[in-house]
Amino acid sequence: MEPMTSRKSLSTLLLFLILSFLLALASASLASQGRALLQWKASLRSQGSLESWNLDTSPCNWTGITCNITHRGRRVITEINLAQMDLAGMLNALNFSPLSSLKFLNLAFNNLNGSIPPTIAALSKLTSLDLHANNFTGIIPPQIGSLTKLNSLNLSENQISGSIPPWLSNMTRLNFLYLYQNLLSGTIPQELERLVNLLDLRISYNQLTGSIPASLGSLTKLEILYLYENQISGSIPHEIQNLVSLRDLQIYTNFLDGSIPASIGNLTKLNILNLWDNNLSGSIPPEIGNLVELTELSLSTNNLIGSIPTSLGNLTKLKTLYLWDNHLSGSIPPEIGNLVKLTNLLLSNNGLTGSIPTTLGNLTKLDIMLLWDNHLSDSIPHEIENLVSLTKLDMSINHLDGSIPASIENLTKLELLHLCGNQISGPIPHELGNLRKLNSLLLQVNQISGSIPPSFGSLTSLTVLHLFDNQLSGSLPQEFNNITNLESLQLMNNNFSGHLPHDICKGGVLYYLVLSNNHFEGPIPKSLKNCTSLGTVRLQQNQLSGDISENLGVYPHLWYIDLSFNKLSGMLSSNWGECHNLSLLRISSNNVTGIIPPELGKLTQLCVLDLSSNHLSGEIPKNLSKLSNLFNLSLSNNQLVGEIYPEFGELSDLETLDLSANRLRGRVPEQLGNCIKLRLLKLGNNHLNGSIPFQIGNLVYLDDLLDLSHNSFTGEIPSQFGKLDRLQVLNLSHNDMTGHVPSSLRYMISLSSIDLSYNELDGPLPNSRIFQNAPVEWFSHNKGLCGAIKGLPSCGLYTTSKDDSNKHHKLLLLTIVSSLGTLFLLILFVVFALLIPRRKKYARHDANIEEGGFSIWNFNGEDAYNDIIQATEDFDDKYNIGMGAYSSVYKALLPSGKLVAVKKFHPLEIENSPSKQTFWSEILVLLDL
Repeated sequence: MEPMTSRKSLSTLLLFLILSFLLALASASLASQGRALLQWKASLRSQGSLESWNLDTSPCNWTGITCNITHRGRRVITEINLAQMDLAGMLNALNFSPLSSLKFLNLAFNNLNGSIPPTIAALSKLTSLDLHANNFTGIIPPQIGSLTKLNSLNLSENQISGSIPPWLSNMTRLNFLYLYQNLLSGTIPQELERLVNLLDLRISYNQLTGSIPASLGSLTKLEILYLYENQISGSIPHEIQNLVSLRDLQIYTNFLDGSIPASIGNLTKLNILNLWDNNLSGSIPPEIGNLVELTELSLSTNNLIGSIPTSLGNLTKLKTLYLWDNHLSGSIPPEIGNLVKLTNLLLSNNGLTGSIPTTLGNLTKLDIMLLWDNHLSDSIPHEIENLVSLTKLDMSINHLDGSIPASIENLTKLELLHLCGNQISGPIPHELGNLRKLNSLLLQVNQISGSIPPSFGSLTSLTVLHLFDNQLSGSLPQEFNNITNLESLQLMNNNFSGHLPHDICKGGVLYYLVLSNNHFEGPIPKSLKNCTSLGTVRLQQNQLSGDISENLGVYPHLWYIDLSFNKLSGMLSSNWGECHNLSLLRISSNNVTGIIPPELGKLTQLCVLDLSSNHLSGEIPKNLSKLSNLFNLSLSNNQLVGEIYPEFGELSDLETLDLSANRLRGRVPEQLGNCIKLRLLKLGNNHLNGSIPFQIGNLVYLDDLLDLSHNSFTGEIPSQFGKLDRLQVLNLSHNDMTGHVPSSLRYMISLSSIDLSYNELDGPLPNSRIFQNAPVEWFSHNKGLCGAIKGLPSCGLYTTSKDDSNKHHKLLLLTIVSSLGTLFLLILFVVFALLIPRRKKYARHDANIEEGGFSIWNFNGEDAYNDIIQATEDFDDKYNIGMGAYSSVYKALLPSGKLVAVKKFHPLEIENSPSKQTFWSEILVLLDL
């Protein structure tokens, strides 16, 4: 017995030793895994979320760690779930090798960055890898392809780039593949057809191109397919009909074209079909009516044509039907009334005709119904009263007529009611006042008459009220003051009268106030003075009165205000200069007095300033020239004095300048010729004098009107006006202009009217259509105009007296050739001094011939040259009055007081020109040789 007992004890001891060894081995394995995880902790910034990870406890008790015992009795880590742990850093330095038993790794919703490390392939037993919602970059590493046991791979919501790798098809056990919301590009690989166990494929929100591979038709177990928000093109492949398990198909916002395949009707398990925002064409296939499980159908924003299939009435589980923004025609099928679970019906922006079906009254669960921008006609059906769940109803821009049904009061949940742009008539039903949740009411552009009912005072939630372009009349009810949350009030183009509501801006949120073209009277409401939210104010064409400065304040958001054509008085406040965003300020046709505030010069955003037809006095502030964005400056019909400042020539964007009918004096500054964008220039009815600057001829975009009439201009009409070939109306009447009408005016080919009457002009009129067909009144009361116009003398009988002939030749033509010697200059002066009397056939017996202040025999070329250089400031461009192929012409006032025209030749152009001989021929002709 003793030996047997001894043997049993030995066996027990041996078993104990073996178990102890195995336990020690398992502990050593678990310890190595723990050490690896501690290295993770050291590498990743965890914001304290991994505090439990330390050597005092078993890794199996650490946060996010799950352990299991293998069939060999080893205890190993099989799951790591560190989602939403505020982890940051890169995975590249992590050691994955000790964690070879890991089956589940979730690092989602952290701030991890860098690329996905290839070493992650050491986790060969992994079945689920979730790295989504981080900041990973780079490509998907090929080594992941070795994780063939994966059934779920989620790399979505990162910044991963490159293409979708074909080797993903090695993971044939995959059920879920999520790559959405990255920067992936290239085409969808056909090799994905090998993922026959795939249930859910989401690759939306990327930059994928190419077409949808027909091979995806092999994924017959697929239940969800998301390809939306890419750049996929081509047609929808017919093979999609094989995806008979599909419940959710979303391919919206791509570049798909072609028609919707009828075979899509085979996908009878579909709950959601979303194809909107593509380039799909053709008609809606009736086979879609077979998809009886559909709850959402969106085909909007395509190029679909034809009618809405009646078979859609079979989709009785449908909650959302979006067909808007297509080219659908025909009537709305009454069968739509069968869709009693429908909550959203959007058919807007099509070409639908006919009446609104009464069966729509069955859709009692409707929350939103948008039918705007179609060609629907007839009246609004009374059955609409049944849609008691409606919050948004928009039937605007159609051909609806009749009146607004009073039964609309039943829609007590309504927040938005838009019926604008129709032919609705009759009064506004007072029952609308029961829609107390209404925040947007648009009834504009109809034929609605009557007054605003007092019940509107109950609409205290209203933020937008548009009633403009109707036939409404009467005064605004006192109850209107209860609507204190208005952001946009637009009542223009009606026949409203009475005073404006005194609490119109009580809520302090009013931005758009548009009440123009009515008959409102009385003062501007005081509540507007502190209404700093205002952005657009249009009160023009009413009968508002009172002091303009009393009830208006400083508005930091105001960009547009028009108070014109009222009866406002008082002076302009300097506070306007604090409205820094102001783009348009129009207060024309009122009774405003005082000066123009210089503070307006601070409105750097101002584009339009119209203060015309008031009683303004004083000078035009010079600092208005700082308004570099100004394109319309209208100050006409006031009592302004002073001069037009040269600085106004700095307004390079100016298109309209109207300073007419004032008391302005002095010369027109030549700098106005810099305002080359001017299309209308009116300076008439002032006291301006001097000659008209020839630089006005540089305003080649003048196309409407150039009016300089009723002034005291002298001198000749500038020949440069011939460049104004777009101008339609030219008025130079009632001045003191002399000389001939320049023949260059014949090039003003767009002229429809020209008035030169009441001047001192003489000579022949230019030979062009406008002058040949003009009435004589345009040229009456001049000194001696002639031409082929009834009432004017014929130019054949017109002769110019010797005195007049001499009068027009007081300018000596001096010719200077650059860089030539003084000797040649002297010779040219002598030649042209001799030329002038020779061509005029003057016979002089005096040996000392003088012309234009130069004596031929004691002419000093060098002195004359220096005088000309000084007078033209070395031929500065501001003295340039013309330019030809070989020369430029400058005006020069010599020390003798003589005004001469100097022609400066350019020898380089002459020497290099193929027409050099032509130039010298011209010289010989001038010499009459």
